[in-house]
Amino acid sequence: MAFVIADSCIACGACAADCPVGAISEGDGKYVIDANACIDCGACANNCPVDAPQQA
Repeated sequence: MAFVIADSCIACGACAADCPVGAISEGDGKYVIDANACIDCGACANNCPVDAPQQA
């Protein structure tokens, strides 16, 4: 199951930089994860300062 970015996202971009497959992009006020590209590795969650990436 893919990860999703919670509303607690502060749009810092740390998750996007950590994604090995480039599944994360800047959305409207927060980052978003392309569920079709996400490989469920959890790299995005490792460095997020507000724990916004969550397993769906």
